[in-house]
Amino acid sequence: MTLKVLAAGDHFVRNSLLIDALKSAVPGELDVRELTLPWPVEPFGRVGEVDEASDVEDELIEALRGVEVCVTQMAPLTKRVLDASPELRLFCVSRGGPVNANLEAASEAGVKVTFAPGRNAVATAEHTLAMLLAATRRIPQTHAELAAGVWRGDYYTYDRVGPELEGNTVGLVGYGAIGSRVARMLEGFGATVLVHDPYVDVPGNVGLPELLERSLFVSLHARATPETTGMIGKAEIAAMPAGSVLVNCARGALLDYDALCDALDSGHLFGAACDVFPDEPIPPGSRLLTTPNLVMTPHLAGASKETAMKAAAIVAADVARYVRGEPVAHLANPS
Repeated sequence: MTLKVLAAGDHFVRNSLLIDALKSAVPGELDVRELTLPWPVEPFGRVGEVDEASDVEDELIEALRGVEVCVTQMAPLTKRVLDASPELRLFCVSRGGPVNANLEAASEAGVKVTFAPGRNAVATAEHTLAMLLAATRRIPQTHAELAAGVWRGDYYTYDRVGPELEGNTVGLVGYGAIGSRVARMLEGFGATVLVHDPYVDVPGNVGLPELLERSLFVSLHARATPETTGMIGKAEIAAMPAGSVLVNCARGALLDYDALCDALDSGHLFGAACDVFPDEPIPPGSRLLTTPNLVMTPHLAGASKETAMKAAAIVAADVARYVRGEPVAHLANPS
Protein backbone atom coordinates (compact mmCIF):
# COMPACT_ATOMS: atom_id res chain seq x y z
CA MET A 1 0.00 0.00 0.00
CA THR A 2 1.33 3.44 -0.91
CA LEU A 3 1.90 5.87 1.97
CA LYS A 4 0.76 9.40 1.23
CA VAL A 5 3.20 11.91 2.72
CA LEU A 6 3.43 15.69 2.76
CA ALA A 7 6.94 17.13 2.94
CA ALA A 8 6.36 20.65 4.25
CA GLY A 9 9.95 21.84 4.30
CA ASP A 10 11.39 25.33 4.25
CA HIS A 11 14.58 27.08 3.21
CA PHE A 12 16.64 25.36 5.95
CA VAL A 13 15.25 21.85 6.35
CA ARG A 14 14.58 21.58 2.64
CA ASN A 15 12.06 19.29 1.03
CA SER A 16 14.90 17.64 -0.87
CA LEU A 17 16.53 16.65 2.43
CA LEU A 18 13.25 15.36 3.87
CA ILE A 19 12.38 13.38 0.75
CA ASP A 20 15.85 11.85 0.39
CA ALA A 21 15.77 10.81 4.06
CA LEU A 22 12.29 9.30 3.67
CA LYS A 23 13.25 7.34 0.57
CA SER A 24 16.35 6.03 2.33
CA ALA A 25 14.64 5.00 5.56
CA VAL A 26 10.99 4.14 4.87
CA PRO A 27 10.05 0.75 3.42
CA GLY A 28 7.41 0.46 0.72
CA GLU A 29 5.98 2.88 -1.80
CA LEU A 30 5.73 6.59 -1.03
CA ASP A 31 3.48 9.18 -2.64
CA VAL A 32 5.14 12.43 -1.58
CA ARG A 33 3.72 15.87 -2.24
CA GLU A 34 5.57 19.06 -1.37
CA LEU A 35 4.81 22.39 0.28
CA THR A 36 7.63 24.90 0.77
CA LEU A 37 7.24 27.18 3.78
CA PRO A 38 8.78 30.69 3.82
CA TRP A 39 10.91 30.34 6.98
CA PRO A 40 13.55 31.72 7.63
CA VAL A 41 13.13 34.30 4.88
CA GLU A 42 9.91 35.21 6.69
CA PRO A 43 10.04 34.98 10.52
CA PHE A 44 7.90 32.47 12.36
CA GLY A 45 5.29 33.64 14.86
CA ARG A 46 2.13 32.62 16.64
CA VAL A 47 -0.43 30.94 14.38
CA GLY A 48 -3.79 30.19 15.92
CA GLU A 49 -3.02 28.59 19.25
CA VAL A 50 0.55 27.43 18.47
CA ASP A 51 3.91 29.23 18.61
CA GLU A 52 6.90 29.57 16.32
CA ALA A 53 5.15 28.49 13.14
CA SER A 54 4.87 29.72 9.57
CA ASP A 55 1.52 31.37 8.87
CA VAL A 56 0.35 28.89 6.22
CA GLU A 57 -2.78 27.29 7.70
CA ASP A 58 -4.79 27.56 4.49
CA GLU A 59 -2.02 26.22 2.28
CA LEU A 60 -1.32 23.40 4.73
CA ILE A 61 -4.96 22.34 4.88
CA GLU A 62 -5.08 22.10 1.10
CA ALA A 63 -1.78 20.19 0.89
CA LEU A 64 -2.85 17.70 3.60
CA ARG A 65 -5.94 16.46 1.77
CA GLY A 66 -5.73 12.68 1.76
CA VAL A 67 -2.32 12.70 3.47
CA GLU A 68 -1.51 10.26 6.30
CA VAL A 69 1.96 11.53 7.31
CA CYS A 70 3.42 15.02 7.38
CA VAL A 71 7.10 15.80 7.90
CA THR A 72 7.93 19.44 8.57
CA GLN A 73 9.77 21.93 10.71
CA MET A 74 7.53 25.00 10.85
CA ALA A 75 4.06 23.97 9.67
CA PRO A 76 1.32 24.92 12.18
CA LEU A 77 -0.58 21.90 13.51
CA THR A 78 -3.57 23.81 14.88
CA LYS A 79 -7.01 22.50 15.77
CA ARG A 80 -8.28 24.06 12.57
CA VAL A 81 -5.72 22.12 10.53
CA LEU A 82 -6.51 18.90 12.40
CA ASP A 83 -10.26 19.28 11.92
CA ALA A 84 -9.70 19.69 8.17
CA SER A 85 -7.30 16.72 7.87
CA PRO A 86 -9.14 13.53 8.95
CA GLU A 87 -6.68 11.18 7.21
CA LEU A 88 -3.64 12.58 9.04
CA ARG A 89 -2.16 10.12 11.55
CA LEU A 90 1.49 11.16 12.02
CA PHE A 91 2.93 14.67 12.20
CA CYS A 92 6.73 14.75 12.45
CA VAL A 93 8.36 18.01 13.57
CA SER A 94 12.04 18.15 12.66
CA ARG A 95 13.07 20.37 15.57
CA GLY A 96 14.01 19.97 19.22
CA GLY A 97 10.50 20.69 20.50
CA PRO A 98 7.10 20.59 18.72
CA VAL A 99 5.96 24.05 19.86
CA ASN A 100 4.20 24.50 16.52
CA ALA A 101 1.83 21.61 17.27
CA ASN A 102 -1.31 21.60 19.43
CA LEU A 103 -0.56 18.35 21.24
CA GLU A 104 -3.87 18.14 23.07
CA ALA A 105 -5.89 18.58 19.90
CA ALA A 106 -3.62 16.13 18.07
CA SER A 107 -4.18 13.50 20.75
CA GLU A 108 -7.95 14.00 20.54
CA ALA A 109 -7.75 13.57 16.77
CA GLY A 110 -5.64 10.41 17.06
CA VAL A 111 -2.58 12.03 15.48
CA LYS A 112 0.87 11.14 16.79
CA VAL A 113 3.32 14.04 16.97
CA THR A 114 7.05 13.40 16.96
CA PHE A 115 10.05 15.70 17.22
CA ALA A 116 13.82 15.63 16.68
CA PRO A 117 15.72 15.99 19.97
CA GLY A 118 19.42 16.70 19.74
CA ARG A 119 19.39 17.63 16.06
CA ASN A 120 21.20 20.94 16.65
CA ALA A 121 23.20 20.07 19.77
CA VAL A 122 26.61 20.15 18.09
CA ALA A 123 25.92 23.32 16.12
CA THR A 124 24.57 25.17 19.17
CA ALA A 125 27.45 24.05 21.37
CA GLU A 126 29.98 25.25 18.80
CA HIS A 127 28.14 28.56 18.40
CA THR A 128 28.08 29.02 22.16
CA LEU A 129 31.86 28.74 22.32
CA ALA A 130 32.19 31.15 19.40
CA MET A 131 29.94 33.68 21.14
CA LEU A 132 31.78 33.30 24.43
CA LEU A 133 35.12 33.98 22.76
CA ALA A 134 33.74 36.78 20.59
CA ALA A 135 32.38 38.64 23.63
CA THR A 136 35.50 38.08 25.72
CA ARG A 137 37.99 39.06 23.01
CA ARG A 138 35.89 41.96 21.60
CA ILE A 139 36.05 40.41 18.13
CA PRO A 140 32.94 42.01 16.55
CA GLN A 141 33.73 45.50 17.87
CA THR A 142 37.35 45.52 16.82
CA HIS A 143 36.55 44.08 13.41
CA ALA A 144 33.90 46.76 12.80
CA GLU A 145 36.34 49.54 13.71
CA LEU A 146 39.12 48.11 11.58
CA ALA A 147 36.69 47.79 8.65
CA ALA A 148 35.87 51.47 9.16
CA GLY A 149 39.58 52.35 9.00
CA VAL A 150 40.05 52.88 12.76
CA TRP A 151 43.00 51.25 14.56
CA ARG A 152 42.27 51.22 18.30
CA GLY A 153 45.46 50.54 20.23
CA ASP A 154 43.69 51.29 23.50
CA TYR A 155 41.94 47.92 23.30
CA TYR A 156 45.27 46.50 24.49
CA THR A 157 45.19 48.44 27.78
CA TYR A 158 44.77 46.36 30.93
CA ASP A 159 41.30 47.67 31.75
CA ARG A 160 39.96 46.83 28.29
CA VAL A 161 41.27 43.28 27.85
CA GLY A 162 39.21 40.30 28.90
CA PRO A 163 40.00 37.11 30.84
CA GLU A 164 41.15 33.78 29.46
CA LEU A 165 39.13 30.58 29.65
CA GLU A 166 42.11 28.57 30.85
CA GLY A 167 42.29 28.53 34.62
CA ASN A 168 38.93 30.25 35.10
CA THR A 169 35.51 28.84 35.98
CA VAL A 170 32.61 28.56 33.54
CA GLY A 171 29.12 27.91 34.89
CA LEU A 172 26.62 26.07 32.68
CA VAL A 173 22.95 26.47 33.56
CA GLY A 174 21.53 23.30 32.05
CA TYR A 175 23.39 20.10 31.20
CA GLY A 176 21.42 18.43 28.43
CA ALA A 177 22.58 17.54 24.94
CA ILE A 178 23.99 21.04 24.35
CA GLY A 179 25.30 21.93 27.80
CA SER A 180 27.17 18.64 28.15
CA ARG A 181 28.90 19.19 24.80
CA VAL A 182 29.89 22.72 25.79
CA ALA A 183 31.39 21.28 28.98
CA ARG A 184 33.57 18.86 27.02
CA MET A 185 34.76 21.65 24.75
CA LEU A 186 35.59 23.88 27.70
CA GLU A 187 37.69 21.18 29.30
CA GLY A 188 39.87 21.33 26.19
CA PHE A 189 40.45 25.03 26.93
CA GLY A 190 41.59 24.20 30.46
CA ALA A 191 38.56 25.79 32.13
CA THR A 192 36.93 24.57 35.33
CA VAL A 193 33.28 23.72 34.66
CA LEU A 194 30.41 24.04 37.13
CA VAL A 195 26.90 22.89 36.34
CA HIS A 196 23.46 23.77 37.64
CA ASP A 197 20.86 21.22 36.54
CA PRO A 198 18.46 19.57 39.01
CA TYR A 199 17.71 16.76 36.55
CA VAL A 200 21.19 15.28 36.20
CA ASP A 201 23.76 13.76 38.55
CA VAL A 202 27.21 14.86 37.44
CA PRO A 203 30.33 16.12 39.23
CA GLY A 204 30.35 19.87 39.78
CA ASN A 205 26.55 20.14 39.89
CA VAL A 206 25.82 22.95 42.33
CA GLY A 207 23.02 25.30 43.25
CA LEU A 208 22.43 28.33 41.07
CA PRO A 209 23.62 30.86 43.69
CA GLU A 210 26.93 29.04 44.11
CA LEU A 211 27.41 28.73 40.35
CA LEU A 212 26.83 32.44 39.80
CA GLU A 213 29.14 33.45 42.64
CA ARG A 214 32.02 31.24 41.50
CA SER A 215 31.81 31.57 37.69
CA LEU A 216 33.59 34.24 35.67
CA PHE A 217 31.68 33.00 32.62
CA VAL A 218 28.06 31.84 32.65
CA SER A 219 26.28 30.18 29.74
CA LEU A 220 22.57 29.34 29.67
CA HIS A 221 21.37 25.99 28.31
CA ALA A 222 18.07 25.36 30.10
CA ARG A 223 14.71 24.85 28.42
CA ALA A 224 12.10 27.58 28.79
CA THR A 225 9.53 26.35 31.32
CA PRO A 226 7.41 28.10 33.94
CA GLU A 227 10.16 27.28 36.45
CA THR A 228 13.03 28.65 34.35
CA THR A 229 11.34 31.74 32.88
CA GLY A 230 13.19 34.80 34.16
CA MET A 231 15.61 32.69 36.17
CA ILE A 232 18.49 35.09 35.45
CA GLY A 233 17.44 38.57 36.54
CA LYS A 234 18.87 41.61 38.26
CA ALA A 235 19.79 39.81 41.50
CA GLU A 236 21.37 36.85 39.71
CA ILE A 237 23.49 39.06 37.43
CA ALA A 238 24.57 41.15 40.42
CA ALA A 239 25.72 37.93 42.12
CA MET A 240 28.16 37.23 39.27
CA PRO A 241 31.73 38.51 39.75
CA ALA A 242 32.52 41.96 38.44
CA GLY A 243 34.00 41.71 34.96
CA SER A 244 32.25 38.45 34.08
CA VAL A 245 30.67 37.36 30.80
CA LEU A 246 27.13 36.04 30.25
CA VAL A 247 26.02 34.02 27.19
CA ASN A 248 22.50 32.99 26.18
CA CYS A 249 22.10 30.69 23.19
CA ALA A 250 19.15 28.86 24.72
CA ARG A 251 15.86 30.76 25.06
CA GLY A 252 15.08 34.44 25.47
CA ALA A 253 12.62 33.72 28.27
CA LEU A 254 15.42 32.63 30.62
CA LEU A 255 16.95 36.10 30.93
CA ASP A 256 15.84 39.56 32.02
CA TYR A 257 17.24 41.62 29.16
CA ASP A 258 16.72 44.98 30.85
CA ALA A 259 18.84 43.73 33.76
CA LEU A 260 21.42 42.50 31.25
CA CYS A 261 21.59 45.92 29.58
CA ASP A 262 21.86 47.63 32.97
CA ALA A 263 24.80 45.41 33.94
CA LEU A 264 26.58 46.10 30.65
CA ASP A 265 25.92 49.85 30.87
CA SER A 266 27.33 49.96 34.41
CA GLY A 267 30.35 47.85 33.52
CA HIS A 268 29.49 45.12 36.04
CA LEU A 269 29.54 42.65 33.16
CA PHE A 270 32.61 42.75 30.93
CA GLY A 271 30.53 41.46 28.06
CA ALA A 272 27.57 39.37 26.98
CA ALA A 273 26.53 37.42 23.91
CA CYS A 274 22.97 36.46 22.93
CA ASP A 275 21.50 34.48 20.09
CA VAL A 276 17.92 34.56 21.45
CA PHE A 277 15.72 37.44 22.53
CA PRO A 278 12.36 38.19 24.20
CA ASP A 279 11.01 39.52 20.89
CA GLU A 280 12.22 38.21 17.57
CA PRO A 281 13.04 40.05 15.38
CA ILE A 282 14.39 42.65 17.83
CA PRO A 283 12.04 45.66 17.60
CA PRO A 284 13.38 49.05 16.49
CA GLY A 285 14.38 51.22 19.43
CA SER A 286 15.26 48.27 21.66
CA ARG A 287 18.01 48.90 24.22
CA LEU A 288 19.73 45.81 22.88
CA LEU A 289 20.66 47.68 19.73
CA THR A 290 22.68 50.32 21.56
CA THR A 291 23.98 48.61 24.71
CA PRO A 292 27.79 48.36 24.71
CA ASN A 293 29.81 45.15 24.75
CA LEU A 294 26.89 42.98 23.64
CA VAL A 295 27.46 40.48 20.81
CA MET A 296 24.29 39.35 19.03
CA THR A 297 23.32 36.85 16.34
CA PRO A 298 19.77 36.40 14.97
CA HIS A 299 18.76 33.05 16.53
CA LEU A 300 21.02 30.95 14.36
CA ALA A 301 23.09 29.01 16.89
CA GLY A 302 21.61 25.75 15.65
CA ALA A 303 22.09 26.58 11.99
CA SER A 304 24.44 24.18 10.23
CA LYS A 305 24.13 21.92 7.23
CA GLU A 306 24.51 18.94 9.55
CA THR A 307 21.60 20.14 11.70
CA ALA A 308 19.27 20.17 8.70
CA MET A 309 20.42 16.73 7.58
CA LYS A 310 20.12 15.26 11.08
CA ALA A 311 16.64 16.75 11.45
CA ALA A 312 15.48 15.09 8.24
CA ALA A 313 17.03 11.76 9.21
CA ILE A 314 15.46 11.74 12.70
CA VAL A 315 11.91 12.32 11.46
CA ALA A 316 12.35 9.89 8.58
CA ALA A 317 13.42 7.20 11.04
CA ASP A 318 10.21 7.70 13.01
CA VAL A 319 8.14 7.52 9.82
CA ALA A 320 9.87 4.20 9.11
CA ARG A 321 8.98 2.93 12.59
CA TYR A 322 5.38 3.97 12.05
CA VAL A 323 5.22 2.12 8.73
CA ARG A 324 6.69 -1.03 10.31
CA GLY A 325 4.13 -0.88 13.12
CA GLU A 326 6.75 -0.12 15.76
CA PRO A 327 6.50 2.53 18.48
CA VAL A 328 7.94 5.84 17.29
CA ALA A 329 11.08 6.91 19.17
CA HIS A 330 10.30 10.57 19.85
CA LEU A 331 6.59 10.77 20.62
CA ALA A 332 5.53 14.15 22.01
CA ASN A 333 1.94 13.22 22.92
CA PRO A 334 1.94 9.72 24.47
CA SER A 335 -1.54 10.34 25.89
